[in-house]
Amino acid sequence: MKLSQLFTAPNQLTLLRMIFVPFIVIELVEGRYFWALVLFVIAGFSDGLDGLLARKLHQQTLLGQYLDPIADKLLLSTMFLVLSILHKIPWKFTVLVFSRDISILAASAVLFAIAGLRDFRPSLFGKANTFSQIAAVFFVLLFCIQPTRWIGIARLVFLRATFAFTIVSALHYVFLVQHRLRSHNHALPAHASSAGPAS
Repeated sequence: MKLSQLFTAPNQLTLLRMIFVPFIVIELVEGRYFWALVLFVIAGFSDGLDGLLARKLHQQTLLGQYLDPIADKLLLSTMFLVLSILHKIPWKFTVLVFSRDISILAASAVLFAIAGLRDFRPSLFGKANTFSQIAAVFFVLLFCIQPTRWIGIARLVFLRATFAFTIVSALHYVFLVQHRLRSHNHALPAHASSAGPAS
């Protein structure tokens, strides 16, 4: 992995999104929900922009494949944790989100260590889960600023969607892991035989 990958425009945006996290937390702790929401929206916008730039500029890198989901998890997990501490999101949602993310990170590390597997791009369910988390945090913050009925309903809908998609995406990840491990194990004998000494 080349160090130059760090200086591509998409990866710079991803790093910027990570830098935003402590400033959003400061605004939340100080009770400035409007500015926390503004920073969160900018961070979310950068998430979509870095992917677009990577495709348009042909700057899709291996580093970006790792950095982007790490930045997403850092931002969203931190938001859920802090908002639960502030009693804005019930703890059951945060515990579930953290349990899934920690389990996936641990499983990915183990699979890479024992089998060299590292191609775990987000599935459709994983993307839906990320979207529901972003929408849930957005409406939770908006409800803190403007506690109207429709915002409260939207907040509840996306929190419940997050709960559902977190479970579904975790189960789907388990299925993908099993499938890729089977494919990896089936490929080993063929590789070993082809690598053997010629007669």
